[in-house]
Amino acid sequence: MQKRRVVVTGIGTINPLGNNIQEYFANLKAGVSGAAPITHFDAEKFKTRFACEVKGYNWEDFFDRKEVRKYDLFSQYAMIAADQAMTDSGIDLEKVDKLRSGVIWASGIGGLRSMFDEIAGFLEGGQIPRFSPFFIPKMISDIAAGYISMKYGFMGPNFCTVSACASSNHAIILATDQIRMGRADIMITGGSESAVNQPGVGGFNSMQALSTRNDDPATASRPYDADRDGFVIGEGAGGLILEEYEHAKARGAKIYAEVGGSGMSADAYHFTAPHPEGLGAKHAMEDAMKEAGISPDQVDYINTHGTSTPAGDIPELIGIQGAIGDRIYEANLSSTKSMTGHLLGAAGAIEALACIMAITEGVIPPTINNFNRDPNIDARINLTLNTAQERDVRVAMSNTFGFGGHNATVLLKRI
Repeated sequence: MQKRRVVVTGIGTINPLGNNIQEYFANLKAGVSGAAPITHFDAEKFKTRFACEVKGYNWEDFFDRKEVRKYDLFSQYAMIAADQAMTDSGIDLEKVDKLRSGVIWASGIGGLRSMFDEIAGFLEGGQIPRFSPFFIPKMISDIAAGYISMKYGFMGPNFCTVSACASSNHAIILATDQIRMGRADIMITGGSESAVNQPGVGGFNSMQALSTRNDDPATASRPYDADRDGFVIGEGAGGLILEEYEHAKARGAKIYAEVGGSGMSADAYHFTAPHPEGLGAKHAMEDAMKEAGISPDQVDYINTHGTSTPAGDIPELIGIQGAIGDRIYEANLSSTKSMTGHLLGAAGAIEALACIMAITEGVIPPTINNFNRDPNIDARINLTLNTAQERDVRVAMSNTFGFGGHNATVLLKRI
């Protein structure tokens, strides 16, 4: 039986570089940093006092007061990104089979803000056991997938992927699989995160994972720079509409790209550190190329995981070279986390969108803030430093890796 092909027919986002796709793509190409002092809470006593927050967001522009009471911020972002993607897709809800339409949405942490606020209120209340009836639904990571399905009446496959920073790529992969296996014709997928709060920043600070460049936040996220000192936490969401190719063609949908293949693996090495030889990353990329029927010399662009940590950046490059060999000297690589910060469970979603931009607009987004290239990185590797580069991109891969040793690669290609 011929494999059912899966294409992207709608995209949407709200993230530190823009509250819609147009703003996001423009700022990616311009090399804009989304980092700035934290406004979500008073961070004066924290070791890190900056983040990549969503800018100019007002919930009243999207939700009514009764509705928003149910939504943690990560769910708000999810609903916005999914709605943009659905609108962009042009899908007529009156004409689709809702039993064959589903939602697989990611979040690495879920409603951390709601959890913290509720527990803080409990402790301040003198141990009186009073909790909001919305507390549990706002907190659980799967709730965004549920709310999205309720909005559109989609009754097909529906669940949440939780694999730390690999969550969104796992969501895209599993949503693709539902269509390939014949369980669905349309899937809403992506991921959302909102962990710019006291436990999010404080917890990562305690792990010494965050940059502490408080005097210059805009240059703090600097993947592949010799002076990198940690990642910059971000927030937001990215949404994609996946559709079976013939289904999309039949309704005259615009098609951004095809999900050609994917790979998933485990490092089986350490709970936070990547395998030093990038073995898990290598296997994920190899599997993605194999599934897509793509050879290494066809890979034009890789959106790297590239978080700007001393421990993480180089092992990924070793894994990439292991997967594509000398093609690493011909392809473009870049880390858009240098601009967006690290959106944790939503990272893969907005980075898949960056790959789509590269394919549809012929522009490779840059790795900004590279002032002193790490001398341990082969100088022949094109990391697209500081300025976007034009290139005809037919095949792009997006890597995401999560605490626990989770690796997920999505391969997108021009249709």
